[in-house]
Amino acid sequence: MTAFEPNRRRIIAGTAAAAGAMAFGFGRASAQAGAPIVLGGSIPLTGVFAFAGIGIHAGIQDYLKILNDGGGIKGRPVKYVAEDTAYKVDASVAAFNKINSQEKVSLYYGDSTGFAKTINSELDRRGTMIMAGASFATELNDPKKYPLQFMAGPDYTEMFGILLRYIAKEKPGARVAFVYSDTEFGRDPIVLGEALAKELKLAVVEKIVTPPGSVDVSTEVLKLRRANPDFTIFHGYVLAPIPEFITQAKQMGMRSAFMGTFWTMDNSTVQRMGDAAEGFMGVMPYRYYYDRDGSAPMLDRIRQMRPDYQSTGYLQGFVTAMLLTEAAKRTLDAGKDLTGPNLKAGLNSIKDFDTGGLFGVPISIPGNSVPVGRIYRFDAKAKQMQPASDWIKL
Repeated sequence: MTAFEPNRRRIIAGTAAAAGAMAFGFGRASAQAGAPIVLGGSIPLTGVFAFAGIGIHAGIQDYLKILNDGGGIKGRPVKYVAEDTAYKVDASVAAFNKINSQEKVSLYYGDSTGFAKTINSELDRRGTMIMAGASFATELNDPKKYPLQFMAGPDYTEMFGILLRYIAKEKPGARVAFVYSDTEFGRDPIVLGEALAKELKLAVVEKIVTPPGSVDVSTEVLKLRRANPDFTIFHGYVLAPIPEFITQAKQMGMRSAFMGTFWTMDNSTVQRMGDAAEGFMGVMPYRYYYDRDGSAPMLDRIRQMRPDYQSTGYLQGFVTAMLLTEAAKRTLDAGKDLTGPNLKAGLNSIKDFDTGGLFGVPISIPGNSVPVGRIYRFDAKAKQMQPASDWIKL
């Protein structure tokens, strides 16, 4: 992450240049058809979440290039204007205000749950745009409280729901443990996840909370061993302390299957677990970059544009840009202005929509989330997360 710092200005400048090139590429035709549709972004290109932000940024740019090369939305290009936030709420708010002071923004990408909650009243006050972003917080999946926001996948509780349904099918009555960070992110799905486990007749035998990124987990691993779960679900972490937990648990002879949620599931992240990665499972809303099962023409297009592996963050940015612009397309097709409520109505009209195979099944967005996912398992020989279930729709 620190190695990225020297390139910060160049990448931000490149964003502006790319956005300008997108808009300029339409020449007179776009001027006649109307002004560009602006997608603004608070993007963490530096800081603790840069590993995801850089991929998100590239995914948004690539989808908009495909869209604009194909004529934009009713002849109007989509212009992307992004600012680096370093994953800080105050910087995200400043970026939002700066971009909106310079552009007429209809679509926005936010970098965090904190920003999404902080900016919500301002989104409602303006009524000019809809927003999605990097957060899958359960709280945001409430159309009444967050009427102009959504997420391009299942919320964290829905991710637990997908994992627990898989567990209930694989081993009815299984013993399950939750290990989570002492953060808002970590605590998010725990209470509702425990209730769902009981509904599915699964036994939650232990709940362990740790500081985020903690390394000395020997005491917690002893608790886990005593509980003897069949499945252990980690949430609220990206990497540490998951490898430490798994390594020590295996050394103690534990046979639990270990699982994670979306922001842990990047293939390169799992590989960094080393020997602990073998058999690690988790939930993914999208196909991986390298997936070859089933028809996925949009994934083929991505692989043509980017011959090297692209992260789950890239796919999340790409899909989010696709859904934001699909909402704009449907709004204009209906002959309506690009206001926040009209755009959200356009988004909520999405039913059985084909994302070009990025989601493995057609998706619908009746509320603020896309409750679809699949369980993947790491194969150490192939060095890849590979499908372990069918696509699960809640």
